Amino acid sequence: MKRACDIKPAGAWNETSAVDCIALDAHERHRRRIVLTTERGTRILLDLPQAIALRDGDGLLLDDGAIVRVAGRPESLVEIAAANPVELARLAWHIGNRHIDVQIADDRLRIRRDHVIEDMLRGLGARLTPIEAPFEPEGGAYAHHELGDDHF
Repeated sequence: MKRACDIKPAGAWNETSAVDCIALDAHERHRRRIVLTTERGTRILLDLPQAIALRDGDGLLLDDGAIVRVAGRPESLVEIAAANPVELARLAWHIGNRHIDVQIADDRLRIRRDHVIEDMLRGLGARLTPIEAPFEPEGGAYAHHELGDDHF
């Protein structure tokens, strides 16, 4: 079984050089160690020193030097728009108050479909559009994205 012990961040490698691809939803992309099966049926062991949130376009660097592209699998989401930035910030506060994963997409927010939350947002004046798309939720205030430890 091939082993992936390093990640090439999206945009930092040539995606045309990928030997294979693996499509994962947002939950599946937050991993440290797991056996994965690529689109071509190759089994690989993801074996990282710590859990990381893989992003659409990242590359899994295999022990033989080959790279497998990570693709975000489309999920059932709702896109949230508001009349103005202040209203969007208010909607974001209500979403955050319920500890729901959220993606910031330009002047809109995205969350997983949830009829209770959608009803709440409509009641607050949000314009909602159901979509199918890869979900890239925010990592949270304590995630160590690209910032060094000196920022915390």
